[in-house]
Amino acid sequence: MALSAKLNLRQSQSMVMTPQLLQSIRLLQFTQLELDQFVQDQIEINPLLEREASQDKLPVADRSALPEPDLGSEANASEDWSMNELEVSSSAIADKLDSSLDNVFPDDPGHSESGSPAQGPLSGRNGSDVIGRPESDFDLESVIAGSLTLRDHLSEQISLTLRTVSDRAIAHELVDALDPNGYLDADFDEVADRLGCEREDVEAVLGALQEMDPPGVFASCLSECLALQLRRLDRYDPAMAALLENLPLLAKRDFKTLSRICGVDEGDLIDMLSEIRKLDPRPGLAFEPSGTEAIVYDVEVRESADKSWRIELNPDALPRILVDRDYYARISRTGLSSDEKLFMSECLQNATWLERSLDQRATTILKVATEIVRQQDAFFVHGVSALKPMTMKMVADAIGMHESTVSRVSANKYMLTPRGMLEFRYFFTVSIASSGGEDGHSSEAVRQRIRTMIDRESPDSILSDDALVAMLKGEGIDIARRTVAKYREGMNIASSVQRRREKRALAVAHG
Repeated sequence: MALSAKLNLRQSQSMVMTPQLLQSIRLLQFTQLELDQFVQDQIEINPLLEREASQDKLPVADRSALPEPDLGSEANASEDWSMNELEVSSSAIADKLDSSLDNVFPDDPGHSESGSPAQGPLSGRNGSDVIGRPESDFDLESVIAGSLTLRDHLSEQISLTLRTVSDRAIAHELVDALDPNGYLDADFDEVADRLGCEREDVEAVLGALQEMDPPGVFASCLSECLALQLRRLDRYDPAMAALLENLPLLAKRDFKTLSRICGVDEGDLIDMLSEIRKLDPRPGLAFEPSGTEAIVYDVEVRESADKSWRIELNPDALPRILVDRDYYARISRTGLSSDEKLFMSECLQNATWLERSLDQRATTILKVATEIVRQQDAFFVHGVSALKPMTMKMVADAIGMHESTVSRVSANKYMLTPRGMLEFRYFFTVSIASSGGEDGHSSEAVRQRIRTMIDRESPDSILSDDALVAMLKGEGIDIARRTVAKYREGMNIASSVQRRREKRALAVAHG
């Protein structure tokens, strides 16, 4: 069989994800903080993008590298400069960037036939397009005081408590060995060898450190941590010591065995458990930064005068940018080199693309939120019990978008409602079949119903999972026993045997 080289011509279609198209897709799933940082990064590299001076958190890109226009002889001519020559149409962007916004936002009308940009809900006027945020933007985080770390807190006490230099050196060495929970993980022999002291010296300093604030710090395990706190409260007796030595039995809720080991009745045991619950098993975490971020809602839902729901975008969640086309007009009339002209042209195209992408992102969020409120109207009136089963495909079909677009929009987006701040994805729940042939029930509503039933049970009538299934079926909810058990465990509710034991012990303790 002979081998030979051949030249064939083949035509095929494929979807190419350009950087601009990927950017538009990423914008949909950005959180407010991620979006703010992304826009700031674009401002730093694009001289045609800027924020209002009162909202600049980082320095804007330096324009000193570009020559300033000579306005002396061309001042009058610049007044006749037509902004139509500066507008970038959708077709121009598509030709230049090999991509189109229609791929991401098929419902976007784009630019009008006259060449002027289509006016979206966030567009501005007079040559600069503005994506709005109120002029007054007070950043509360900029005035929050720095948090005190556990190391700083202990160092202050060491300098006041320990008198010798050697003891302070040992103390600081032990502080460095603390984990974020405040537990000590150190080999005393290694610490003694490293500092040139005796093990007894390290243990003596440890005893002084365990008397410091917060109570329970410098413990080696959970039982010692709780014991240190109980000693501080003068509640560490033999019965409590026996209880702390058998914490695995407490985790198993084996109260009968614990009562026998501790030598107390169930009433006294319940009192001991209530004291332990007041203790802090991780004393060091109180001085660690929480790492939480303030949630900025994207959409606000309010009830209007005619009892309908008013859905509005939160202006604080929308970055305010300006595309400085006036500056582009001035700089373009100077003697720029070909590379500089190409650079400025790309900056204008990228700025226009970002401007329209942000505008369409806001429009898409508003569309999804409006459809969620429309389909879940009963929830806003009656609460969780009226939550309907809803999937992202149902919303996507209703607004004429792809399901993946709804999924990206719903990720990490929040809605401020009369019933609290809720994530978009809270409203998407699976359906539990109805035994009567009617519409299904939302899984979240079923969870809430199970919790309500268990909260109302009496110590003499504890509901088993089978009893919950029977009661739910009596209300028209066709659900399996294993599903009830899964929902109950997901809500951290103990089994019927454990609940019966606890509630009977509480009843005995309270007479």
